[in-house]
Amino acid sequence: MSQEQRTLWVVGASTGIGAALVDVFHRAGWRVVLSARRAELLRQRAAQDPERLFAVPVDVTDLDALHRAVAAIEGHWGEIDTAILNAGDYEPMALDDFSAALFARLMQVNYIGVVHGLDALQRRMRERKRGQIMITASVAGYRGLPYAAPYGATKAALISLAESLQPEFARDGVRLRLICPGFVRTPLTDKNDFPMPGLTEPTQVAAAVLREVDGRRFEILVPRGFGWLMKGVRSLPYLLWLPLARRMLRNG
Repeated sequence: MSQEQRTLWVVGASTGIGAALVDVFHRAGWRVVLSARRAELLRQRAAQDPERLFAVPVDVTDLDALHRAVAAIEGHWGEIDTAILNAGDYEPMALDDFSAALFARLMQVNYIGVVHGLDALQRRMRERKRGQIMITASVAGYRGLPYAAPYGATKAALISLAESLQPEFARDGVRLRLICPGFVRTPLTDKNDFPMPGLTEPTQVAAAVLREVDGRRFEILVPRGFGWLMKGVRSLPYLLWLPLARRMLRNG
């Protein structure tokens, strides 16, 4: 199938990694569907090339809206070749600022939003016995990090979700995969007031996804070196890890 006949759906397409995915895949010749809550921004971007860009505004916390979006895309361009469930929110939180509402907000967007996307896509793709779904998680899901409890918990949940569902998806002919970036320069990470090792640009993540879109790896790490470092950190026993984590606190 030529790139011009392949359709990519990017959920969370307005800024950051999502916007970069739209640009990189569009330049590579794909037809790209842009979804996010910022309807006017998406429509302005899609108007630049109506033949290969299609805006479908959606709120990922609304399950019915995700189902309507998939129906609209298939009615416009036919089946979705690859969907990237990328919508996300982030807010650092110290224990002194503990907020149950923050946990709930991030879980609704980062985790339940992906569950809603899977609900809208999985039956159609499994019936066709083809298609690919990519979930944007994070290396922050590998290990509990100071000030990242609300965010990291959602990403750990996504990693577990994908690992749990992948065998059944594969049996039914559908590819379920993870994208696990490290620190990426976006409006969300601009909130951080600490050094971010391995900081990458959204275009680097998007380029890596394009390179790997037809690859065999279950997990795409960007940057790969920092990703493997975090995998190593995940294997440390608590006896070693927790004292290291304590040293990351602002007040030591």
